[in-house]
Amino acid sequence: MSVLTLPAQPGQDTRPAPVPWRRMLWVTWRQHRTMLIGITSVLAAAAVFLLIAGLKVRHDYAGLVHCDFATVTYPSACATKISHFNNNDWALGNTCLIFMNFAPALIGAFTGPAVFARELENGTFRYAWTQGIGRVRWTIAKLTLLGLVLTALAWAFSQLYSWFFNPFLTTEDMNVLAATVFDTRGIDFAAWVLVAFMIGAFLGMLIRRIIPAMGATMGVYLGVMLVAWLVLREDYPVAINTTNAKLFNGPSSPNSPWILKGWTVGKTEWWRYIPVSRFWPMQFIESGWLLVLAIALGGATLWLVRRRAA
Repeated sequence: MSVLTLPAQPGQDTRPAPVPWRRMLWVTWRQHRTMLIGITSVLAAAAVFLLIAGLKVRHDYAGLVHCDFATVTYPSACATKISHFNNNDWALGNTCLIFMNFAPALIGAFTGPAVFARELENGTFRYAWTQGIGRVRWTIAKLTLLGLVLTALAWAFSQLYSWFFNPFLTTEDMNVLAATVFDTRGIDFAAWVLVAFMIGAFLGMLIRRIIPAMGATMGVYLGVMLVAWLVLREDYPVAINTTNAKLFNGPSSPNSPWILKGWTVGKTEWWRYIPVSRFWPMQFIESGWLLVLAIALGGATLWLVRRRAA
């Protein structure tokens, strides 16, 4: 038996037609819907918990605000309320604060590495790269859809958490510029989640194994976070120099400034500080460089994909 083949006509493109972007996003959803549904479910369950706990915390806090220690009748009742809030409510609030600071690392470790490492381990990436979707469009579609969804979910969750935690700023003499608080509020938490996801995706493509990439993601994320806390944040162009020592007198409060350093020139004492009013400029500065870092990691991931032999 002989097989007849027809030669390609001049100018005829034998390559498969490019898959539309809308179709590529649908494919990405189909591939990663379990992960997205899982993350959404976990955050939704945590949101319900924060809502219930937040109502109780705010009820207890309202009782403290209305306590009148000047009267003889109620001091023991107020002392009981204070003890309950400090021992019970704050124990819950402090635990949630710790988890919120590590949440981006956990989200990034459980989402980012699996985006590429799973298909590299299974060998299914070859099918996607040889079809009309192509490796570049395949990578961009995955990073864009998953990154946007995770960022939106993280932003929404951080708004609810900020509402839950606000009473503790007063009772625990904290403010929004404290390192552990700053990262959980505004747009900063969402930016850190996006960076953690991009770190995981990059390391998943680099290491090509899910479990090692998950561990590496958490380690790299914590390293970047410490650099931001200990090195970068103090140098944001929002600090003010002053010789007015009255700004730093009195007890600590949610409106207290963040004192960076002090020094003496001649007989004059100087202080460098960041007022609470600079919270949003700091948020935009930090979220800005985190976004640039996330884009750079996405570009590095795309470069690795293009160099990977099919």
